[in-house]
Amino acid sequence: MIPHSTPSSLPVLAAALAPRTGYNATLLPGIRILRSETVLEDVPVLYRPGAVFVLQGAKQGFLNSEVYRYDADHYLAVSVPVPFRMASQASSDQPLLAIYFDFDLRLAAEIVRALEGHVGHDGGVRAKSMVSSRMMPSIADVLQRLLHALHHQKELAILGPGLLRELHYRVLIGPQGNALMAALRGNDTTDRIVHSLALIRERYNARLSVPELAAEAGMSVPSYHADFKTLTGTTPIQYIKALRLHEARLMVAQRKSSMAMIAAEVGYASPAQFSRDFKRHFHRTPSEEAKWMQEHLGEPTQARRQNLAPEIG
Repeated sequence: MIPHSTPSSLPVLAAALAPRTGYNATLLPGIRILRSETVLEDVPVLYRPGAVFVLQGAKQGFLNSEVYRYDADHYLAVSVPVPFRMASQASSDQPLLAIYFDFDLRLAAEIVRALEGHVGHDGGVRAKSMVSSRMMPSIADVLQRLLHALHHQKELAILGPGLLRELHYRVLIGPQGNALMAALRGNDTTDRIVHSLALIRERYNARLSVPELAAEAGMSVPSYHADFKTLTGTTPIQYIKALRLHEARLMVAQRKSSMAMIAAEVGYASPAQFSRDFKRHFHRTPSEEAKWMQEHLGEPTQARRQNLAPEIG
């Protein structure tokens, strides 16, 4: 039975679309719904560009000294993928329910260009990779209509693309949208770092050095290092290591190779060093982490890779 849609029914609508623990796919590309019944502490995550709307339960993200809240009153938006730590509150009686929305970067860039020069757009705001903003009624409204459409296939076929476009727009004009748009649009320096992040994602398992990355970005090593950390909250070497470990984590969960082969595939010369770094990062051995992921996220699939390991909710 399809739940009746009312202003207070967001968790009810989402729960009906997410019967399983972990990520539940939907009929809309880039929209997944997470159900979790477990309190989590200090979990490493690496989110794709997009937004997370927690409809029930609560989450906190920790990046350096910053704390990012995303709960029923706040949402998290990410302009570039950054590794950080996460904690969440949930229970079997009140499971955490969250909508994960991946940006269509071409569509986001189109909207950013269209908004430039309009009243309320501040091109001087510093770019940020991640922002936590108060949930606005306009965003709650589009989420309500989106979840309702997901329960009605004919409605979804007609209205789905427009709802996704509106959701992009609402996030980008939200309370901290200018900081997101600055990262998506980029000034000269931000563009160079964003392009460098794309290069790292493509070649994360190769031998990359900071001088090489700085040279490809057309920057001095000190400037590259400083601007990289300003945007991502981490150093280039730490970022590369985190990306390698998150990719390895997905391979481990998919049980696709031996530990030695996985270590080599993500760029480690030493399987022993890989095992040490993996346990230090995730606080579990690879086999323990595979079991943990299956329990909390469901069965991983190849389709969820897209150059980034799936985030933990």
